[in-house]
Amino acid sequence: MTTTIGLIRHGSTLWNKEARIQGHTDNPLDDEGLKQAAEIAERLSGEEWELVYSSDMLRARQTAEVIAARLGFTVAGLVPGIREMSGGLLEGTNEQERVERWGKDWRTLELGLETRESGRLRGSSAIEELAERHPGRRILVVSHGAILRSALSGLVPDLDLSQLLKNTSLTRIIKSGDTWTCDLYNCVEHYGI
Repeated sequence: MTTTIGLIRHGSTLWNKEARIQGHTDNPLDDEGLKQAAEIAERLSGEEWELVYSSDMLRARQTAEVIAARLGFTVAGLVPGIREMSGGLLEGTNEQERVERWGKDWRTLELGLETRESGRLRGSSAIEELAERHPGRRILVVSHGAILRSALSGLVPDLDLSQLLKNTSLTRIIKSGDTWTCDLYNCVEHYGI
């Protein structure tokens, strides 16, 4: 029996365009983000999906609600374990502001960011729990770029994660027995539908 999970990064926000770290700041989608959500929803309507789950953060929930409505069902639940990783003191800042506040070596400072290890454990555990709750099903999970990449590093350790996830990209992972594989990564073929 295989369980398939489609991982979707939320649509764009104003802070995405301004290159500001969002983390736990609960920003809404912007107009482009709502359009992107409609585009991925249209694409997914031609596939066989059974459930939609979302992070409990607004930008992911809005994306998930557009997708679920197009597929003819409601969001099955909100999953705090897949909320974005905390950006600590960096939330709301862009690169220039970080350099002005903390200097060009700001990355070496302790600024309250959630660690990659914490994100890997939290995200992969949340996805494993969904797979265990719905074995053999096809589940969509709407979340965030950093936590999804961190979760994937735990579930599919050999996967090349060097490419950042695009807004409303689809990454598909499949669980067979105790093993996860990824057969689609960061796909945005629906852009412009």
